Order: sequence, then structure tokens, then C-alpha cells
Amino acid sequence: MIDYRIDRGSGVPAYVQILEQTERALRMGTLRVGDKLPTAKEVVAATGINPNTVLRAYRDMERAGLVELRRGLGTFVTRSLARPGAENDSPLRREATDWVARARAAGLERADVLALVTAALDAYDNEHDSKAPGDRGGKKEDA
Repeated sequence: MIDYRIDRGSGVPAYVQILEQTERALRMGTLRVGDKLPTAKEVVAATGINPNTVLRAYRDMERAGLVELRRGLGTFVTRSLARPGAENDSPLRREATDWVARARAAGLERADVLALVTAALDAYDNEHDSKAPGDRGGKKEDA
């Protein structure tokens, strides 16, 4: 089960936050094919957002082929976004969790942590995008 968190101060619409959190859970393997999402009523009770906002997010996910709305039964995951090795005990996930704990202990807010990770990803991508094709980290692609 997924517990949605809505950050009202982020400037990101609540329905987009629901979409992003669901996609993240699908990528991390927290949500799997066949899992049931919380009902709109449950999400409203937990977050205080408008029921139409939840329904919009669920409809958008259905259009994207991620979930199926079954009238009277609920909303169910129909597609995974998880990559191989996305299990809960992944060494990379443990390292990331430990790093986040250190960042938070150092006084960084959620937005600061996200900004650091985004900046690191951007720097990495910029460095690797500037290299010639076939020159990824010194490894040559087979011709």
C-alpha cells in the first residue's frame, strides 16, 4: 500500500504529486502489478485534498496504462516500472537511505536534499553527454 504525502508549499499540483509518488513506488517495486491503490476517500482522509484531485490523478494513471479502475472494486496496478534489482534490500537503496539520513541529520530540508540529488544528476548527465558517442566512461562501444 502507498501512503501519499502532499506538500502544499511545493508549487506542484497535488494530482501531479500523486502521479509522481505512484510512479516512484512502481519504479522502486513498492507497488507491484495487481496491487490496489487506496480509494479516493482514503487519500482524501489522509491528505485533505479534494476528491476530484485524486480522481484526476487516477484517471491520468489509467490513461498512461499504469492502473485500471474497476468500478465498485477499486484501482489496481496493471504495469510495473521497476527495473531488475529494485528490491527493498538493494545495496544502492541502502546507500541512498543512509546518505539521506546523514543529510537530514546535517539539517538539510527535503527540498535541499532533492536539490543536491538533482544537481548531482545534472552534473553527471552534462559530463557524460558532452563526450563523443562511444566514449562513456572510457569504454568503447562495439562497432
